[in-house]
Amino acid sequence: MLDLINVSKTFFAGTINEKKALNSINLHLEPGDFVSIIGSNGAGKSSVFNAISGAFYIDSGAILLDNKNISMMADYKRAYDMGRLMQDPMKGTAPSLTIEENLALAYSRKAHKSFFALNKRDLEYFRELLTRLDLGLEKRMKTKVGNLSGGQRQAVTLLMCTISSPKLLLLDEHTAALDPETAQKILQITRDIVAESKITTMMITHDIRSALALGNRTIMMDEGEIILDIKGEERSKMTIEELLTYYSRERKKQLTDDRILLA
Repeated sequence: MLDLINVSKTFFAGTINEKKALNSINLHLEPGDFVSIIGSNGAGKSSVFNAISGAFYIDSGAILLDNKNISMMADYKRAYDMGRLMQDPMKGTAPSLTIEENLALAYSRKAHKSFFALNKRDLEYFRELLTRLDLGLEKRMKTKVGNLSGGQRQAVTLLMCTISSPKLLLLDEHTAALDPETAQKILQITRDIVAESKITTMMITHDIRSALALGNRTIMMDEGEIILDIKGEERSKMTIEELLTYYSRERKKQLTDDRILLA
């Protein structure tokens, strides 16, 4: 479904600021995989997402989505097949538009119709989706998104990312800016939407517990490389303490400093 083949990316090559962000990454995802990605800051997690989404072009290798090479495809063209939810709740929505209007913008692409051509049936569909979130947003469809809380806004953005049935969903620490209770709520909503729609998903997280509990596969990155890839029985038996043994003492300290949650 998704293949990264010997993908490499170096920033500021040949200068004193040279940084090898991705070092010959190889990764294969099956349809319906839900992969959590962990690692310290600078490990290459967001660089993988940026490479896949087209935020930059890779130096070498290839990125295939459904066997189609998208390595040199413009980011706006890739956006038709993937959704990306960022850490900042302020991103991903139009604050001056209502919940209804934001959903309509995302849905019009799926329905192949004009934003202005949506009908009563479409609006009822939006209301149904919002009701499933159990946040009361179905009663606030005329509310501007800019007036919502961070958690409510992330929930709307998640709906926008998935309403067009993307082939791939990228979750870039999408609960990191939320309080613990709201974060758990958004994670549960994420789990439900992904399971129901069977969307192939990649999720960056600093929460090791979530990394082992959500989805079917966990990847650990360090210095632009994948150093661990576990699933199945191996993953189900993995503990937080065992997971941390894959790092040196210095790396464990850096993980703690970088907000990885052990509780």
